[in-house]
Amino acid sequence: MDLLFLIGLVLVLGLIGGKIFNKFKFPAVVGYLIIGIFLGPSVFGLFKLDLLDRMGIITDFALGIIAFIIGNELRWGILKKFGGKIITILFVQAIATFILITFGVWLLTHNFALSLILGSLGVATAPAGTVAVLQEFRAKGPLTTSLLAIVGLDDGLALIIYGFASALAMVSIGGSQGINFQNILEWPLLRISGAVVLGILLGLALSYVVRKRHDKNEILTWSLGAVLICAGLANILNFSLILTTMALGMTVANIFSLSGRRTFEAIQSITNPIYIAFFVLAGAHLQMGLLPKMGLLGLVYILARALGKIGGASLGAHISKAETNMKKYLGFGLLSQAGVAIGLAMIVQREFGVYGELATVTITIITATTIIHEILGPVGVKYAIAKAGEIGHG
Repeated sequence: MDLLFLIGLVLVLGLIGGKIFNKFKFPAVVGYLIIGIFLGPSVFGLFKLDLLDRMGIITDFALGIIAFIIGNELRWGILKKFGGKIITILFVQAIATFILITFGVWLLTHNFALSLILGSLGVATAPAGTVAVLQEFRAKGPLTTSLLAIVGLDDGLALIIYGFASALAMVSIGGSQGINFQNILEWPLLRISGAVVLGILLGLALSYVVRKRHDKNEILTWSLGAVLICAGLANILNFSLILTTMALGMTVANIFSLSGRRTFEAIQSITNPIYIAFFVLAGAHLQMGLLPKMGLLGLVYILARALGKIGGASLGAHISKAETNMKKYLGFGLLSQAGVAIGLAMIVQREFGVYGELATVTITIITATTIIHEILGPVGVKYAIAKAGEIGHG
């Protein structure tokens, strides 16, 4: 079937699905995902897995736009006001999630290596659904700001935690004679630092160009070009795409504030069709047939992760003396999980594939539970911003 026809179908059916779910008080993102599930291999099979792989460029483009928007929202004044609280909450919820999943999986399986791996993968939080819901409901406030920062920075922290956890897991199954902390840190820190430097350099260039431009169409072209170049170089250099384009957005927003506003407004004008395409295709990737395979282990993973995110965010907010709404509701906005966790699961396959079923179980659990997390995540974000009174203040 013609690719252009399918993309058109994705946009039209996705938009209809979003509006239908809006009528039932669900975020539009949930409607996009459900439409994708119906179009994908799980139901009608309009999108085969090989076709979805060919359309991966849309996913990377959308993630670049989403991360750029996150970065553009993180201006120096906001970071100065909330930065300490955000960092505290970020670390506490990540550590709490890792500990609870690791302990829960170990109680069930008594497999220490598997417990460590699933615990580290559970830390990752997907930013796409969060950003889409926040923009859909024009959310603004301390909780919204904290959510944007945490879902953006969680990517890097998850890489570091996985680096340590995978090394310990390797030792526990006898795959290594010792732990070299330099090697453990080298891979994630290289990806993080490289991503930040690349994003800053391209952000400086974009800021310089845009501040001398006034035509909105020209600014949009420059901005999209910068995001695509940034995302493409991140893929070529094996950096984190999310962190790289987020650093790009932060640089533009903070170096020349006028440039930041201009690029943000230009990008904002085209986000809706990009979001629809991204989430419909994400839904098409979700394989419903895996749900029965996750079994009790999958349920333990989901419950432990939710408790870690919600409880850890609340604890971090209490420690940092954050606002009451952040203590009560912030964690509900951190339930989404998708790309980063699946990417790490593929790395587990490469690194642990020769050690029995550990890699197979990991990929099955992460892929199957992603279906649940991608639907629960946007609902949780809406619940959090509604309870915090931050809907419609944009």
